[in-house]
Amino acid sequence: MSLFLANLDPRTRALMLEEVDYDIARQQLHISPYLSGQGQHDYENLLRQAIESGDETTLAARLSEHRRIARTAHRRKPEGGYAIVTVPHNAAETIAESEFNRYYIRALCRRAIEENIEELIVYRAKPVREPRAESEELVESTVNAQALLEDLREHTGDTPPEMGIPGGPNSGISVRLP
Repeated sequence: MSLFLANLDPRTRALMLEEVDYDIARQQLHISPYLSGQGQHDYENLLRQAIESGDETTLAARLSEHRRIARTAHRRKPEGGYAIVTVPHNAAETIAESEFNRYYIRALCRRAIEENIEELIVYRAKPVREPRAESEELVESTVNAQALLEDLREHTGDTPPEMGIPGGPNSGISVRLP
């Protein structure tokens, strides 16, 4: 797993925590349906701890403990209704990587805005075996920091961002300062 987050430093971490608070204040902190009741209860504190002094691997490790990941979950069927599905074996890693990276990107957008940097550079923070074509097209492009921040604040959790950054579960796409 392990993302290479180029600008993860104390300032970025502080802004990440502010973005978590932003979501909590608006009651939009994304709680994955793959989390058990215990996982849902512990999630906010585990996320904060990982942001303060760890990373996505720290968060994944903590989510994997104490039955925080459910064994089954409900999934909406295209024709209506729900099905019970088995939670993937890598659910903790996928949740941790996705959410940690989203808060990192949001924080970096805020940092760029504070430092009068209009655009961030898209890069691959994690190598993937079979990169999606949409993700490959984004690598080394630039993106407006304000627009990306607004997009990610509006599209939390399972709702994909309109700008395609990050590129979905396990895409490995992130942003960095120029």
